[in-house]
Amino acid sequence: MTKRRSGSLILCYHAVSETWEHALSVRPVTFDRQLRSLVRRGCRGVSASDALTAGGGALHVTFDDAYKSVANALPVLERLGLPATVFASAAYADTGRPLDVPELAAQAAAHPDELATMDWEELRALAERGVEIGSHTVSHPHLPRLSDAEIDRELRDSRTHIEDELGRPCRFLAYPYGEHDARVRAGAQRVGYEAAHSLASRTKRADVQRFAVPRIDLNRRDGVLVTTLKTSMLRRPAVTAMGLVRRRGVYQ
Repeated sequence: MTKRRSGSLILCYHAVSETWEHALSVRPVTFDRQLRSLVRRGCRGVSASDALTAGGGALHVTFDDAYKSVANALPVLERLGLPATVFASAAYADTGRPLDVPELAAQAAAHPDELATMDWEELRALAERGVEIGSHTVSHPHLPRLSDAEIDRELRDSRTHIEDELGRPCRFLAYPYGEHDARVRAGAQRVGYEAAHSLASRTKRADVQRFAVPRIDLNRRDGVLVTTLKTSMLRRPAVTAMGLVRRRGVYQ
């Protein structure tokens, strides 16, 4: 993974909404501005597979949780020719219900439409438009807190369910909350994923490999300067420093 460490930039977004005033949500106009800026800086869009080994300037865009508002991002991605991956939690895709994990339960109760997730029909439509659909587990748990058997069920059952519903391979995984450890990484490899994604703020440099691919998470609180730092060559120290602050409150 030597090339990966010095090469591609993989971004992590969640919701794309004008009206949900939460750190996990970016405004559509901000999303547009951020990606146009990266393209002007010379970034080129690559597939999820190519992003694992691509050299400098490669860019891939990902979305965790599969919120319905991700549809707001598609025109921008298609206009700029940027490939993307959406990571869905299989149990939520069964009904498209709001992501009501404990950390977001109050938000889900107050803003159910904003936290509504894509159902299988909507995910199939995304796949037809060329978006890669990956796994975000079955139920969006804190994976390092689970037993080995529970980890296997979360990772294997979600992959199988996505493949059965969409009729295409589910090749990639994103760890909920960006959390992983050696047991979780081994489980992801064991059940057959090609790679698994974390967050740069959650991944030690020594752990960077195909089953701990770091991504840069961008959120509503990131202004132009912070976004530029996060996506620059200085991004690892910048993200590490800012991530320590951000993670205390982003799910509250």
